[in-house]
Amino acid sequence: MENIIAPASVLWLAFAVAFVFGAIGQKTHFCTMGAVSDIVNMGDWSRMRMWLLAIGVAILGAGALHASGQIDLGKSIYRTPTFTWLSYLLGGACFGIGMVLASGCGSKTLIRIGGGNLKSLVVFLTLGLVAYMTMRGVFGVFRVNVLEKAAITFPGGQDVPALLSAAGLDPQMAFWLAVLGIGGGLTAFCLLKRDFWTLDNLLGGLGTGLMVVAAWYVSGHIGYVAEHPETLEEAFIATNSGRMESLTFVAPQAYTLELLMLWSDTSRTMTFAIATVLGVIAGSFAWSLLTRNFRWEGFVSVEDTASHLIGAALMGFGGVVAMGCTVGQGITGFSTLALGSIVTFGAIVTAAAATLKFQYWRLMREA
Repeated sequence: MENIIAPASVLWLAFAVAFVFGAIGQKTHFCTMGAVSDIVNMGDWSRMRMWLLAIGVAILGAGALHASGQIDLGKSIYRTPTFTWLSYLLGGACFGIGMVLASGCGSKTLIRIGGGNLKSLVVFLTLGLVAYMTMRGVFGVFRVNVLEKAAITFPGGQDVPALLSAAGLDPQMAFWLAVLGIGGGLTAFCLLKRDFWTLDNLLGGLGTGLMVVAAWYVSGHIGYVAEHPETLEEAFIATNSGRMESLTFVAPQAYTLELLMLWSDTSRTMTFAIATVLGVIAGSFAWSLLTRNFRWEGFVSVEDTASHLIGAALMGFGGVVAMGCTVGQGITGFSTLALGSIVTFGAIVTAAAATLKFQYWRLMREA
């Protein structure tokens, strides 16, 4: 019988990976909303290159793990044959608008909580509640019966290597062409810019990408069981989806609230996703204390409060509909080269840029 790693070991490893992710985010100011804002408002691509570098590194790392047989990217939620195009577009757009209104995405919310930001705590609670409503509540009915009906099925899979294979390329050639072409291209685009070579930029890009790869390894290799003795089926230890998981920060916030609210229900247990939420907060908190940057921060006006509440709700809804956030789809999903993740990434960036331009227009009009 196969030896099964203890769930506690997988959870602690997930927490450790997320802890490093949170510390890196606090140290480098890694922020996907800030990346779009810097381009729109100042024409500065530094933080966007940091994000793109993280994507490139994640693609190369995940591809290497997949090619060596350490993990199987086909067992993630991203490489499904069903391409729910409306969900990706609408969910990504809602998330992009929401992260601008809420001053940051799901991961940035957790990082800011660790740094003492009470506004982000309110965002966390609202985002988690609406995400849960979209998974299993009133919005879930609309999601399943309307949005997910708009879909295209790719029998061979919706990831770029599978699409290239369907076009006639040798599967192995298609895989390496996609991994090296996209992952290597993004990495080169970032690193060939000498002005980009600062400690924070490199740490933010390389470190974030590597943490996504590390999380894939923890869940997809260490936590993988080919035949669970209770079910006689393959299993990924301590995951909510029952599939291989990595870093993502919308549904996990809902799962965290669910566990806290139903703590006395012994069927509710700590999971990989919840461990990563707690790890990011702890890592950010530790770094902010170490550098003496921990500061309490609250809302400055009613408008500020309303903006964050609306933004949090849009992120909770959009993140579940699109099956991920700027990290969940924009890095983790992108690392699988799933077409849906790439479309969601584009929708998030486009909607965020449009929202930032609208805010600037409104500010100028009032001035």
